[in-house]
Amino acid sequence: MRLPLVLDNAVAITGTFLFSHHSTLSAIHHPLSIHNILYMNLGRVCRCTTTTLLSLLFALTLTAQDTLSVAMPTTAADTAATFTVDVLSKEAADSAYAAEDYARAASLYAALIAANGESPEIYFNLGNAYYRQDSLARAILYYERSLLLNPADADTRFNLELARAKTVDKVVPQTEFFFVSAMRTLLLALGPRAWTWCGWLAFALMLLLAAVYLFVPRVGMQKAAFAGAVVSMLVCVMANVAAFTQRSQLRNRTGAVVMTSSALVKSTPSRGGTDLFILHEGTHVDITDNTMRQWVEIRMADGKTGWMERSSIEVI
Repeated sequence: MRLPLVLDNAVAITGTFLFSHHSTLSAIHHPLSIHNILYMNLGRVCRCTTTTLLSLLFALTLTAQDTLSVAMPTTAADTAATFTVDVLSKEAADSAYAAEDYARAASLYAALIAANGESPEIYFNLGNAYYRQDSLARAILYYERSLLLNPADADTRFNLELARAKTVDKVVPQTEFFFVSAMRTLLLALGPRAWTWCGWLAFALMLLLAAVYLFVPRVGMQKAAFAGAVVSMLVCVMANVAAFTQRSQLRNRTGAVVMTSSALVKSTPSRGGTDLFILHEGTHVDITDNTMRQWVEIRMADGKTGWMERSSIEVI
């Protein structure tokens, strides 16, 4: 709120000027007339307003760029895999995989994740190890987790579709509006860290162009800088929204994979409820109600809803 200070400064300058020229009222014809003084201070007001807006956008950027440390869902298989190994390293896991000892490779990859935290690359390798063992549900689970961390990875997406092609349930997603589909594609074009860097670069470019607009006297350059600053601001906002959305998905995970060979979907959260349909291992579901201890309400990509026992699914 620097505006009152600027106005007081303008009044003080104006008063000084009038007292120094008290013998005449022709100050409006002077090179430093009241009109010119107020116009000069109006430019200062515009600069202060621009600085304030840039500061607010900078605060928005900082808000969206918070840490990526997210609590990793722990499964029974992961816990069982965290045994003591002689050499706990990615090279040892890769060597076991290359030797076609897929069970040991899966255990080593799971132990690495438990020790060092989530990694899209390790999740991808872990999914491959389970896929080689024909454990489709676990392969799909870890491919999904890898894509959650790095949604732009084409190899992981290809392997995920390859594993899904072997599942029993063939779910046809509901049709979406073109705008919604385009926005989803754009959101998945980059990962959260890439969107973070994109936001920072757009913000830096916007500051540079704003400085050109404010301090370069050429009208043509001012117009070009203003247009570029507006575009950079829109890119910065979009990048922040994308990064914030992906981080929210990491913190509030609602996707899940059916882990049992078959699971009944009920009309109510009770074993006495009506059987609606059956899902098989590897099928992706979205959790819409997670408030009950033994049951969760799920929704499928084709719009079907129902209740499943919590023990039959694994959160991505």
